[in-house]
Amino acid sequence: MSKTIHSYCHYCLCLCGIKVTVEDNQVRTIEPDRENPYTWGDFCRKGKTAAEVVAHPQRLTTPMKRVGDRYVPASYEEAISDIAARLNRIIDEHGKDAFGTYHGNPLGFSFSSSIFFAGLLDAIGSGNRYWVGSVDQNNTHVVQEAMYGSELISIPGDVDDCKFFLLVGMDPAQSKFGWVDVIPNGWNRALEAQRKGAEIVIVDPRRSVSAQRADRHVAILPGQDWAFLLGLLKVIYAEGLQARSTAVPLAGSEIVEALTREVELDDLAQRCGIDAEVIGNVARRFAASPAAMCITHTGVSHTQAGTLAEWLGHVLNAVTDRLDTPGGKRYERGYVDLAQVFGRFAPATKHRTRLRDLPTIAGFHSLAELPDEITTPGEGQIRAMMIAGGNPVVSGPDGAALDKALGELELLVAVDIVQRESHRHAHWLIPGTHFLEREGLHALTAGLMDRPFAQYAQQSVKPPLGVKEEWEFFTDLALAMNKPLFGVRGINAVVRASRFAARKLGKPGWALNPRWIERALVASGRRLKFKDILAHEHGWIYGEKSYGDLAKALRTPDKRVQLAPPTLLWRCRQQLADRRAVTSENYPLLLINRRSRESMNSWLNETPGLFEQQRSNSVEMHPQDAETLGLYDGQRVRLRSPTGAIDLPVSIIEGGRPGVVTVAHGWGSRIFDPRQAVSAGGLGANRNLLVDRMTLDPMSQTPVLNGTAVRIDLIESPPDKLATDHGQPESEAA
Repeated sequence: MSKTIHSYCHYCLCLCGIKVTVEDNQVRTIEPDRENPYTWGDFCRKGKTAAEVVAHPQRLTTPMKRVGDRYVPASYEEAISDIAARLNRIIDEHGKDAFGTYHGNPLGFSFSSSIFFAGLLDAIGSGNRYWVGSVDQNNTHVVQEAMYGSELISIPGDVDDCKFFLLVGMDPAQSKFGWVDVIPNGWNRALEAQRKGAEIVIVDPRRSVSAQRADRHVAILPGQDWAFLLGLLKVIYAEGLQARSTAVPLAGSEIVEALTREVELDDLAQRCGIDAEVIGNVARRFAASPAAMCITHTGVSHTQAGTLAEWLGHVLNAVTDRLDTPGGKRYERGYVDLAQVFGRFAPATKHRTRLRDLPTIAGFHSLAELPDEITTPGEGQIRAMMIAGGNPVVSGPDGAALDKALGELELLVAVDIVQRESHRHAHWLIPGTHFLEREGLHALTAGLMDRPFAQYAQQSVKPPLGVKEEWEFFTDLALAMNKPLFGVRGINAVVRASRFAARKLGKPGWALNPRWIERALVASGRRLKFKDILAHEHGWIYGEKSYGDLAKALRTPDKRVQLAPPTLLWRCRQQLADRRAVTSENYPLLLINRRSRESMNSWLNETPGLFEQQRSNSVEMHPQDAETLGLYDGQRVRLRSPTGAIDLPVSIIEGGRPGVVTVAHGWGSRIFDPRQAVSAGGLGANRNLLVDRMTLDPMSQTPVLNGTAVRIDLIESPPDKLATDHGQPESEAA
């Protein structure tokens, strides 16, 4: 007999409401939940084909231990015992920092997994923690800390009331506004506002679908968004277009104004490749609009001046009174105060990397540093790693270097649904679970919403027989290592006692589990009751939008928004003094990123039903560049940088800037079948193999995924597309 489950998709921050039809513990259909009052409108094929990931033919359904060049099934007891013993030995001999970790989006979108993973890391005490956010969102956390006093104060756009959208480094037709905040159906809502008279300006080197729908497309030079935004501020201050802030107190406006007097508009225009007249026009229209917002996205964060541009975007909103006002950037306090919770229970770490002496951002180090931290001998060298729900070889820069480094570890543990490119050297493969197989309330997204909303995700199907949820594996490993979960002395005794009571009384919920923490977080917010959230199976809009809460949430010492943090002013002047060319005679083109709505970073690309079109990536280029090089559409070429080379077909795209080529991220990962010790296939080429791991945004430590200098070489007979990635034949053992 079939049943219907109402939940939401966990693949991205659209968090689309879904209706799942299940029969005999198998998913029959997944559709948008049109009774969901808030999030279902962005439903796409990623969510529709989620059941294919659950039933993946290479799915891990039991722990797998490497024996020689093959893997053999093992029990959880054997896996946990062996991993615990090896980790304890490595830590005893080399210290806590000899253990490193990395996690990606699949773990982050699971509250239970991410919280208990953090509990395991706190139990062990290593500071060598790496995450996917260092690839694309660190700049936001740096700016949030500098301006608002906390790395976790997010300010989503108030889309429905906006009259002027300045979208920098965004392709919202693909991203749907999702990044580090939750604006469900945001692009369609922006287009609806446009139909009612709002203006949309897209700033992007590429002529994307979004740019085609915009009222104005500003085809900027890659990496120069900061100069464009500083130019807008130059015009606004020079012409007296700034406005008094009505919602939040500001500090440092006069310092920013003084900075704008130091620069010339023509110089900024030349840097960003946009006429001064265009900059002036956009500045005046933005300032004159009754409700406007500037949003900077991943196209900005992926540049060497990404933090600088993010800061200037926030300043632009603040000095024109677009901060926590209708139609501007609005703070949603949610039902949990994230800054307060993390400040009390997860204070900022002071750990620094041993080689580059860089601090953590939002609690984690930059993925770009990981290869050298593994391969460079010395105290604190990483000798063991756990990769949980991530594929860093493909997600980060210079994946070939990381792949080589992972092969040198004494112990590599991978926790995932399948064995991916980053796991091919793993000593242990631990099965992961899919969001359809879990339940939970992701309380940590409460403050990322653009309006008050909560939804408890229901479990649609049970995991394969015997597969533990990730949170339980992390807990069991901490117990086996005799390390205090969450770093709290005595907690392991509580875990064991609660499990004993649960077994004795036949009440599974009595054992320590994620719901204990979910309930505690909801209670701490003093705004909602947990039972009321559970009562709204389609999700719950529990209040109306309000304005003015940001002023009460500020964590700065003087309780004012800091417009002129000294480090960012220093960085701006440093950038102004830097006139080095990025391109050269040998590498005359600039490579930038793009995304596909039907893809999800470095995973899901292998899902059989996800794409209707040919599933591979290409290098997009301007017709003028193609003509100069004598290339035709579909021709295979070799894209080369000083760091690496990949082979791709050419796609000639009208519009955008000449001299700029575009390749989508997330391709080039193989899936392995550990039972057969062979690759089960892979698609496309990994464009991040071209990106230098040493060149970073100095403020955010983010690699330069947008703005890599490259050239295009002709090839007569392209090599095997899988061998291109790491020089390994498809049949090589996993």
